[in-house]
Amino acid sequence: MAALPVGLQLYSIREECARDLPGSLKAVREMGYDGVEFAGYYGYSATDLRRMLDDNGLKCCGTHTGFTSLLDDELPRTIEYNQTLGNPYLIVPALPEKYRDSNAAWVKAAQQFNQIAERLVPLDMYTGYHNHFVEFKPIAGDDTGGGVPFDLFFANTSPRVIMQVDLGNAMVGGGDPLACLRRYPGRALTVHLKEYSAADPKALIGDGEVDWPEVFRLCETSGNTRWYIVEYESDAYPPLESVARCRANLRKLGR
Repeated sequence: MAALPVGLQLYSIREECARDLPGSLKAVREMGYDGVEFAGYYGYSATDLRRMLDDNGLKCCGTHTGFTSLLDDELPRTIEYNQTLGNPYLIVPALPEKYRDSNAAWVKAAQQFNQIAERLVPLDMYTGYHNHFVEFKPIAGDDTGGGVPFDLFFANTSPRVIMQVDLGNAMVGGGDPLACLRRYPGRALTVHLKEYSAADPKALIGDGEVDWPEVFRLCETSGNTRWYIVEYESDAYPPLESVARCRANLRKLGR
């Protein structure tokens, strides 16, 4: 199969983006990234952001958007903004407390994601959820069953809801991201490539415990993955240098 494109979650260089977004996007492209995933828009309109992306030969491979921006009358505005960006992937990075404080709340959230996903079908757009580490921890005091929140959510969502597995976050929570990829085939349209190392929390991609060959095998066969997205949140090096090193390490890994 053709090599999958590699994007960067701009949260990795958020301070640089806040100071100089056009310059940051130029630097990201020069590192060899094919696209970017937004986590905030730095006060720019969708039209201006699209112009910056086009000027640098970058694609929008996703936006991290608040859950409330996908509800009710907010959804059409969110759709319009993302259509201008050329982005089909509306990923929720976290849920309000009322949607995650019990097993039943996670199931209710899953049902709402299903409704949103159905509204997006005619537009060939998707919603999805990005995990941190808490999704792999049982909810204290809730013995109603169903497993950890990650499984409660994805077992109750339709295949149209993207499972944006964050590899490093899952492992911090004691989860097995490889098992997630196997358990929910076809759901990982975008995947966050983040290293995990118990010995070195600042490890760059390729320098820790993630089984990268198996990640790539699963993503590129049963995962239906369309984008790899690098996210680095530590300070081993200055942010731009860190994400450049991550991209170089991915090349060494054949991606």
